[in-house]
Amino acid sequence: MTPEIQFNRGAISAGECVSQAWEMVKRRYWLYVGMAALAFVLTSYLYCISWFLLGPLLGGVYMLVLKDERGEPVEFGMMFKGFEKFVPLMIVGLLQAVPQIILQLLGLGMNFAQLFIPRGRGGNPQFFQNSPPDLSAFWAIFGIVMIVWACVMVFAIVWYFIFLFVVPLTMEYDLPPVAAIKLSARAAWANAGGIIVVAILVGLVMLVGTLALCIGIFFISLPIHYATNAIVYRRVFPSRDAAQTFSYNPPPPSTYRDWGPGGMAA
Repeated sequence: MTPEIQFNRGAISAGECVSQAWEMVKRRYWLYVGMAALAFVLTSYLYCISWFLLGPLLGGVYMLVLKDERGEPVEFGMMFKGFEKFVPLMIVGLLQAVPQIILQLLGLGMNFAQLFIPRGRGGNPQFFQNSPPDLSAFWAIFGIVMIVWACVMVFAIVWYFIFLFVVPLTMEYDLPPVAAIKLSARAAWANAGGIIVVAILVGLVMLVGTLALCIGIFFISLPIHYATNAIVYRRVFPSRDAAQTFSYNPPPPSTYRDWGPGGMAA
């Protein structure tokens, strides 16, 4: 039976989330740099294998950051804890990667379209010749690919909102994929404004890292990105310990009937 998990609405202060993420990164700088760099490489440069590793690796990253946010001891090996729940995290990771998979297929479509460009000796395109080449097939495929690409980008934004909290929910609460996706979608749309501002701020951080000869991506941008996402999740979904600490169930009415007017048991 799926547990009843409550989430906060309008709980995200974008500036505070990014600022806290930066403070956490500074406190354990090389831990976050190593974790972020390894997670990025394994989820981006192993081609099809990366799609299967995405969920388990992100699950471990979330767990490490959330433990650090609570002030608990953390170590580099914790980022592989997600592999202890490999199957459910692999499933949600594959679903989360759907827009990325589609974009890669579109890239293959563009490469296929280039086959229809007439080529001369040496394999160079024949753009400069007496009679213009017939590029109708190329432009037709190019146009279709661009239209599909625009639709995929809109789809990817919506998909990002739906799956924003799926991996940490699966990691923390052992939710089945469908339940985690539904809960993540409801929580994300209930905090859409804050999430959009966070995405803009993190995007600017990623841009700064790119401008810094791209090395800033690994040394600043990615660590802040991963830490910020975990903090946003915790703002929306308070820890179970906190929920238990602040929950209060009043005693049954019979308790009050046993006490007299003077506050002593009758």
